[in-house]
Amino acid sequence: MELIRTLLDVILHINDYLDGWVQNYGTAIYAILFLIIFVETGLVIMPFLPGDSLLFAAGAICARTASDPDPSMNITVLILLLFIAAVAGDNTNYAIGRFFGGRAINLRIGKRRLVKQEYLEKTHSFFEKYGTKAIIMARFVPIVRTFTPFVAGVGKMSYRKKFLPFDIIGGFLWIASMSLAGYWLGTHDWVKKHFEAVVVGIILVSLLPVVITFLRHKFISKKTSE
Repeated sequence: MELIRTLLDVILHINDYLDGWVQNYGTAIYAILFLIIFVETGLVIMPFLPGDSLLFAAGAICARTASDPDPSMNITVLILLLFIAAVAGDNTNYAIGRFFGGRAINLRIGKRRLVKQEYLEKTHSFFEKYGTKAIIMARFVPIVRTFTPFVAGVGKMSYRKKFLPFDIIGGFLWIASMSLAGYWLGTHDWVKKHFEAVVVGIILVSLLPVVITFLRHKFISKKTSE
């Protein structure tokens, strides 16, 4: 529970955390952000790390420091590095799913599974609805984006013809759109004053596709069983 509370605090106050990291670590912030994005997309057991809110806040900081004589963060460098992190993470996750498959799914700590079955089921539903386009669309859906490459690997989706090209496109669209949204909007007074509300809004909007897909799947299953 303590870990969940800490993660929620980081996500809701990501702007404050990033400001502190920039002040304390300077340009090393790039390495920190690279690691967070890589782990969130590359390790199926870490789906709760901040993604969309982190990119938005990082883009906002790039905008705020752009006029500094020696800015700590540059939007072009940020997008390029985090794009590499996102694609590298997804490909690592795909490889884990492809080569370890069921063994990875059944890993446990005590009695608890490392990979929750309900998250796998949600991701399968997402694939059923959108097909290979799910690889692109999942980038914008928390939790699902972590499990999608893993499920694609377990299902042995064609790497060169399907997974890799869609993953590169999705990775670029996700990193660029969220970072630039923060860059263009993050300096507005209203956004700065209500940053927590904006972060919650981003999370809720990004979760809508998986919630709708899950509810529709439940409704269809219930109707079929009647």
